Amino acid sequence: MLDKLKKICQSIDSDYCEIRLHEGSSSSVNYSGKELEDIGERSGLGGCVRVLRNGGWGFASFNDIHQIEKYAALATKQAALVGEEKKVVLAPVKPQTSVYHSKPAKDPADYSLSDKQELAFRYNFNLLADERITTTNVTYRDSTGTRYLATSDDIFIEQRYSFCGIMVAAIAVDGLNVQRAYDVRGDLRGFDNVLDMDSACEKVKERVADLLGAKPVDAGVYDVILDPKLCGVFVHEAFGHLSEADHIYENPKLRAMMRPGKRFGDDFLNITDNGSIKGEAGHIAFDDEGVPSGHTPLIENGVLVGRLHNRETAAKMDEKPTGNARAISSSCPPIVRMTNTYLEPGEWDCEEMIQDTQDGIYAAGMLGGQTNMEMFTFSSEEAWKIENGKIADKVRDVVLTGNVFKTLANIDAVGNDFKLFGGLGGCGKGGQSPLRVGDGGPHCRIRNVVIGGR
Repeated sequence: MLDKLKKICQSIDSDYCEIRLHEGSSSSVNYSGKELEDIGERSGLGGCVRVLRNGGWGFASFNDIHQIEKYAALATKQAALVGEEKKVVLAPVKPQTSVYHSKPAKDPADYSLSDKQELAFRYNFNLLADERITTTNVTYRDSTGTRYLATSDDIFIEQRYSFCGIMVAAIAVDGLNVQRAYDVRGDLRGFDNVLDMDSACEKVKERVADLLGAKPVDAGVYDVILDPKLCGVFVHEAFGHLSEADHIYENPKLRAMMRPGKRFGDDFLNITDNGSIKGEAGHIAFDDEGVPSGHTPLIENGVLVGRLHNRETAAKMDEKPTGNARAISSSCPPIVRMTNTYLEPGEWDCEEMIQDTQDGIYAAGMLGGQTNMEMFTFSSEEAWKIENGKIADKVRDVVLTGNVFKTLANIDAVGNDFKLFGGLGGCGKGGQSPLRVGDGGPHCRIRNVVIGGR
């Protein structure tokens, strides 16, 4: 197969050609309330060809790997139709042949579907046993797959990964007051990662009951301390997507905002994308163009120093590719995507941060949110008032909103308790979702955050 893919790539009349093959299997179990909504195992084999010719891209995906030449010809014809005799340059990549297999100690593929169903049933039964819980959702998912990449630049890479995760969620209702609490895990650490969720179920039940009794937060402007999970979501959604170079190159307004050398915060502010951290949800050895993954500083000592690239955007912006060309499957072309994106740790102890805050909000977890260019809105899962340097009453319906650049400038304390998180949902962009990614950071404090509420 290696020889065949290389031969096809090199025989096509194009400026560049790549062939990707994906094969894998997955299983899922989903409980909604008392009902087993979904259970099954799936497997698939497919591929795609992407061709660059005279400035035009052609793309064709297929399920029959014996017809690769046919689809390579189709992609070449597409590229010729949209080409405009202009030169599109791709940043150079070192030719290589590499095999990378990430195999956890307990591979989910080694466990039966009934083992996974029994696990999900146990967690769901635990949640439903609490009379305060109105309904539940427990979702288990895993996938094990191998990706093959061959390009006309003499690259052949084989990568194998095994993802496993679970979410446990509970909903409690009191009249019009509906509250939800959850816990989720999902990364490349294997089946061990989902085996100890009984204590997490107990905490979920406690949180959702406490939220029912909490008072709605009063709207206003507060100093806010984010926990590591909400910090990671903020970094990913509000800043990470702005760092993706395909957005930057195509948008003059964003290019002006994301100018290298521009100061966004104090010297202790450092934001990084790093796909090389083994075990984390966003880990990859190589991206889908054959570029090695690695550590990419985005903000360093408060100053913008980097962006996330594929080979085309790197060449257009005269920068180096960063290993961030990713596709969710062989049916999609790779686009610029994050891996593990996080705020790096600082020197503050969390307790000291709280004691140093006289009137504020401690916001933890994430329920939902949205971004629009530099503007963001996020809802925390739970929150507490901070009064005179101490955690006070629990509050609910906390919605944080603001401008990401002003918010980064208002971060005045970064904790030393760094954590990374994965999950089941993943990241969405350009119609490709969910892509496994990780995000996180330490506790951090932001001054003057607008909080929507009562």
